[in-house]
Amino acid sequence: MSINKTQSLLPVPVGNLQVPEFPPTSSGVTGQPIQFSLIIPTYKESGNIRNVVEKLTQILDEFIPGDYELIVVDDDSPDGTWEVALSLTSEYPQLQVMRRQEERGLSTAVIRGWQAARGSILGVIDGDLQHPPHVLQELFTNIQRGADLAVASRHVDGGGVSSWSFIRRFLSRGAQLLGLMILPRVLGRVSDPMSGYFMVRRHCITNATFNPVGYKILLEVIGRGQVDEIAEVGYVFCERQEGESKVTWKQYVDYIRHLIRLRVSTGRLRRINESFPLDKFIRFGLVGLSGVFVDMALLYLLSDPAALGWPLTRSKLIASEIAIFNNFLWNDAWTFADVSMQQQGWSQRIKRFVKFNLVCFAGVVLNVLILNIVFNYLIPNRYIANLIAIAIATVWNFWVNLRLSWRVTQVK
Repeated sequence: MSINKTQSLLPVPVGNLQVPEFPPTSSGVTGQPIQFSLIIPTYKESGNIRNVVEKLTQILDEFIPGDYELIVVDDDSPDGTWEVALSLTSEYPQLQVMRRQEERGLSTAVIRGWQAARGSILGVIDGDLQHPPHVLQELFTNIQRGADLAVASRHVDGGGVSSWSFIRRFLSRGAQLLGLMILPRVLGRVSDPMSGYFMVRRHCITNATFNPVGYKILLEVIGRGQVDEIAEVGYVFCERQEGESKVTWKQYVDYIRHLIRLRVSTGRLRRINESFPLDKFIRFGLVGLSGVFVDMALLYLLSDPAALGWPLTRSKLIASEIAIFNNFLWNDAWTFADVSMQQQGWSQRIKRFVKFNLVCFAGVVLNVLILNIVFNYLIPNRYIANLIAIAIATVWNFWVNLRLSWRVTQVK
């Protein structure tokens, strides 16, 4: 396919996924602002892209002629979608094309497009005509009337799906219900949180740091942006005319991961995670597991008649102390490395080790007490009682060590 020398690709923004107030051009000079920028993320849409651009141009020329841009963001499609789109730019001057070769994913494609866009209103639409282009005008009208975000919804008056199977309808509604349970303050604001067809005022998402998983960018906009008034417009989701559906089980898994990530990074769970960091607790547990193996191996070597044959009590004390030392080294170098790197002197390390020993000893006492209470008064099964005691003692050891042994103090 021949492409004129005057045709060129938009440079792909790099760095954090943040939308600036005024996007720079390739020369470093701020581009001329326009009213509306519409992002079309694509992958293997060479059979659709001409029709999509033609229909969008016809509609946008009716109500904002010359005051908009279309940006195709293609993830280096093997069918040459970006080349087809680039060949259309001489025919459609409002069209620009970005070819991404390093990154992948619909959500990040949308954000990279917004980073390069010049519009005060930013939008997104699929590149497969499953989102009817004529709904754009109604979305735009709602923004002009004062909405910060206008969402095309399948679940309000005038909305629906054309010919989905029962299973797909069930999964879609199930995903929405699950989202309401995990993230009610975000998903409860719109009827169709999985919509990929919407417009948002640029200032509502300026400088928010996005961290999407999968392809549901609307969750990020509502969860991380400063969005007040939301309007919804009904639309009927159409079946593809060209190509094949990209809906897979992986996208549903990504959706759940995305919900959990947003839930942890916002609100009460964020505060809980800051006071009880889950990632450090997991590392602490893995280190403790390594200590169990060290303890068991040394106890065998020291006390077994076929090895050294020392008395059991002496062997256990030595094995336990070496296991504690093993755990301290790993926790100091890995679990709490962010603190230990700031306090590298030998005196500081010795203080941490002494505190760690004392906390672990207290943990053993706590373990024994809980084991006896659970076994004698609650669950008369020594193994289940022991598991409960170990779990509680582990949380105790982590929490106290976090607050006492590896706390951030001023180093002189």
